[in-house]
Formats: sequence, structure tokens, C-alpha cells
Amino acid sequence: MENIYLVYIVASSTTEAQNIAEKVVRDRLAACANIFDGVESVYWWENKLQKDVETAVILKTRESLLPQLEEVVVQLHSYTCPCIVALPVSRVTRSYQQWVINETS
Repeated sequence: MENIYLVYIVASSTTEAQNIAEKVVRDRLAACANIFDGVESVYWWENKLQKDVETAVILKTRESLLPQLEEVVVQLHSYTCPCIVALPVSRVTRSYQQWVINETS
């Protein structure tokens, strides 16, 4: 069975996060999206320390969809350098893994 990945994304707003989440789930590129509003971010950008409130999204998908998922997220995202991090799931219940596979087929 194909490997499952969690894809972590940070968006500029709840609206942007919802648009990304709805598009990738509707298009079956992800089985599910969790949206976490009010994430405080501290980072370097253009040689300055930045502080922002952003919205995080965690998507559940399968490995073979990662390139297409990334392409869609980049198109919808407002940042020039969006955070899109795909993390392999090392352990998952068989039923959840099968659900993700089924919902992204």
C-alpha cells in the first residue's frame, strides 16, 4: 500500500488557508485538511526578523500526489516562498491509511 504523508503549510490568513484546503480536498489531492488559526510565527525574511500571525494547514495525502499537490498550493499561495513541508508518516492504522488512499483516488 502507498505511503501516507502529512503536508504542513502556513498561509497568510484563514481565508487563504481555507481556499487551499478546499481546493486540494475537492480535487482529491488530499483526503483531509486541518486548519489552525492564530499561529504565531517568528522568522528571518529579507535580512530582518519578522513576527506574524499566520494560519497553519495540515493535509493528509499519499506520496504519489505530492508533486501535483505542491503545484496547486504554489499557484494558490500569496507568498513568494511558501512553506510546504511533506513529512512521511512512519506509523498509521491500516484503516486510516486505506481511507486516505480511497479518498485521494
